[in-house]
Amino acid sequence: MDMKKRIHLELRNRTPPDVQELVLDNCRSNEGKIEGLSGEFVNLEFLSLINVGLTSVLNLPKLPKLKKLELSDNRISGGLDVLAEKLPNLTHLNLSGNKLKDISTLEPLKKLESLKSLDLFNCEVTNLNDYRESVFKLLPQLTYLDGYDQEDKEASDSDAEVDGVDEEDEEEGEEEDDEEEEDGEEEEFDEEDEDEEEIEDEEDEVSGEEEGFGHDGEEEEEEEDEEEDEEESGKGEKRKREADDEGDEDDD
Repeated sequence: MDMKKRIHLELRNRTPPDVQELVLDNCRSNEGKIEGLSGEFVNLEFLSLINVGLTSVLNLPKLPKLKKLELSDNRISGGLDVLAEKLPNLTHLNLSGNKLKDISTLEPLKKLESLKSLDLFNCEVTNLNDYRESVFKLLPQLTYLDGYDQEDKEASDSDAEVDGVDEEDEEEGEEEDDEEEEDGEEEEFDEEDEDEEEIEDEEDEVSGEEEGFGHDGEEEEEEEDEEEDEEESGKGEKRKREADDEGDEDDD
């Protein structure tokens, strides 16, 4: 797919001023040059042109808010002065896998005063003696070269990404994490409530059974009392009959 068509698809019914991120990786450039990208993308902060066959960045429009530019795996060998002219607020530049051979080709980047991260992996220039020292000396504004600072400390995730856009993503991620934690706590409380209800139900059943046993015992005692009363009344009647019989004998 050519770059113009890809840009049209990436817009997705938006206007260029609405776009903050634009990824055009692996599409086809026009004879090694950028096409279809205009100065209308005034709010663009992130642009990715990885592996699009670029040999030049000459047609790059002025993008005053662009902070991060991905140009890795192309065939760029120079002409970087355009970047300084068109991208005054660039902070992150990735030129890995291009045809940059000499430290001198990086000199135009001195004008990018906000540049703090530069990647040149797999460029011939990295094979030069004192490569890192030379680049940091040429570009004193740099904090990270190929992901490490002058003390060989690795860039943190926050430093490696574009400020602003990624901070929003991090905040959204933190909010999602908080929501998940709250959901987890609610589930734990629900489980605890369910456990307590089950325990209470079991206790009610046990107490109900005990009460049942109590009632059964009382009923048995009442039945025994009734039987005893019946026996005593029976004995009383027997004695009465015997006494009557004796009286009859005396009369005879």
